[in-house]
Amino acid sequence: MRRGWKMALSGGLRCCRRVLSWVPVLVIVLVVLWSYYAYVFELCLVIYLILYHAIFVFFAWTYWKSIFTLPQQPNQKFHLSYTDKERYENEERPEVQKQMLVDMAKKLPVYTRTGSGAVRFCDRCHLIKPDRCHHCSVCAMCVLKMDHHCPWVNNCIGFSNYKFFLQFLAYSVLYCLYIATTVFSYFIKYWRGELPSVRSKFHVLFLLFVACMFFVSLVILFGYHCWLVSRNKTTLEAFCTPVFTSGPEKNGFNLGFIKNIQQVFGDNKKLWLIPIGSSPGDGHSFPMRSMNESQNPLLANEEPWEDNEDDNQDYPEGSSSLAVETET
Repeated sequence: MRRGWKMALSGGLRCCRRVLSWVPVLVIVLVVLWSYYAYVFELCLVIYLILYHAIFVFFAWTYWKSIFTLPQQPNQKFHLSYTDKERYENEERPEVQKQMLVDMAKKLPVYTRTGSGAVRFCDRCHLIKPDRCHHCSVCAMCVLKMDHHCPWVNNCIGFSNYKFFLQFLAYSVLYCLYIATTVFSYFIKYWRGELPSVRSKFHVLFLLFVACMFFVSLVILFGYHCWLVSRNKTTLEAFCTPVFTSGPEKNGFNLGFIKNIQQVFGDNKKLWLIPIGSSPGDGHSFPMRSMNESQNPLLANEEPWEDNEDDNQDYPEGSSSLAVETET
């Protein structure tokens, strides 16, 4: 009886957690809908509406894609077979378990390791983690090329939707900037007392305030992710240097500025601004700087960009203004 109550309570808490996880998304949606109503119906800035709606459509489209594009999980070949799983769980000696994972990983394109040099294994999903894959404690699954879990889209940002998330940030910045610049002249009229309508005064004041507030936070976050893309890093890799079979390497996936951008947006530049999936590869393996240098010795003489932190320094999980890291 007591066990049944505990299970029911646990199920109820999980249900409440799922419902509450949509609160940040609901807040953003309500703010956006209000801004649309105030801008289009209250102020009715006719000469600005065409460009406004073009920006709004791309903003809403990329936000939708960021929310509802499911995180991609490792395919079946990275999961332990039933026999291997039984052997691994029944083995009590850690050193033997470690060697078992090493033998299994030899058949897979896996080149990153834990800080101690062991094969990266998820004991919750029972799989060998592909390079750049991490377990999200919120989504309760391993996510390919995980960047972070974002509460503002209630989704895990990774290989399948990182392009959409970047586009969402870009169009959000543009949306806020456009509203702020076009409403500013009406704010001057409000300041001079030239707006007779009380409702217009309210909408002008709060449109400008909300647009500027979100613009500042979004431009910082967007700038940070642009820096990450330029170095072909994820948020998790920026906080904790990836370890390869040869040791820690903070620029292990850095292929050069143009190729780094193509790793997210693809080779077809016509699709860079459109929220359509174009990232190359399948998310299970990625080109590495060491391989590029072996294929092109000229790259070996290229000076990498330097960071201030030490290569072997470990970083705690961090969070940005609009994103929370939840990898384990």
